[in-house]
Amino acid sequence: MAPYDSSRWENLIAHITTSSNDSIRLSYISCAPAATTTTTKGTILLIHGFPETSHQFRHVITPLSDAGYRVIAPDYRGAGRSSKPVAGYTKARMAEDLHKLLYSHIGISGKVHVVGHDIGGMIAYAYAQLHGESVASLVWGECALPGSQLFDAIKGLEDVFHFLFHQILDLPEALIAGKEDVYIRHFFDKQTVVADFLDREDFEVYVQAYKQPGAMRAALNVYRAFGEDARRNREWLKENGPIKVPSLGLFGGGFKLAELADGMVQEMCQGGEVRAVEACGHNIAEERPGEFVNEVLEFVGRHSA
Repeated sequence: MAPYDSSRWENLIAHITTSSNDSIRLSYISCAPAATTTTTKGTILLIHGFPETSHQFRHVITPLSDAGYRVIAPDYRGAGRSSKPVAGYTKARMAEDLHKLLYSHIGISGKVHVVGHDIGGMIAYAYAQLHGESVASLVWGECALPGSQLFDAIKGLEDVFHFLFHQILDLPEALIAGKEDVYIRHFFDKQTVVADFLDREDFEVYVQAYKQPGAMRAALNVYRAFGEDARRNREWLKENGPIKVPSLGLFGGGFKLAELADGMVQEMCQGGEVRAVEACGHNIAEERPGEFVNEVLEFVGRHSA
């Protein structure tokens, strides 16, 4: 895969205080449109998944910005170079972190396009529920959203063993410690269609990120919050109905969720669209970055001011 261009990226740190009085550090990449761009079309927020960090979007940040968008790609709470507190891993709290990052720290004005993958898709959905007035469009996928009928149907299946394993206190941390590379490699190997999408250096970025003190505990706590996430999502659905923000469910056509995705997206998003990237597994932005960029730009382009 061709090297990615990071020449316009800024690697930055924000210190924010949430409504729960958490003071946390958020690491993020900011990429402005090229100097030749005459009009900035808006802001795209990219939210990564597990076992990844903002590095997941390395191939797509610059192409998205080349199309005229400011791109922000944070390490969410607990991941990468961001703080790793013991608590605060409901997707509503994690969404609040990112809203504070954009509007209180960076000073974004206007609506943003929110794009989330895997755990990031769950955070993106919570973001749209809580801050729909500031969301121009929502692209989310490669996750079974807690509280959805799909999540309830698959949460005990072997393919998602980690949904249950990660709920156990203390034992997963003990078993994974010192074997982070084995554990992380398992997820990439079983979820991938494009076999050579991840070279050794990129894989090591993830391994070293999750070897940091507190990082694996934080990652597991993200899953331990699924029960509360499910409760909140069902509550929102009952009170508000499906979200009204223009929504696209984006899935890898070669991964198992693609064939089940339409029902979930229609359940949770009013008028939601679903697209599958062919010959692609779970990690769309890494396996098929060109197709990822095309799908995102086509959708957000229809919903830009």
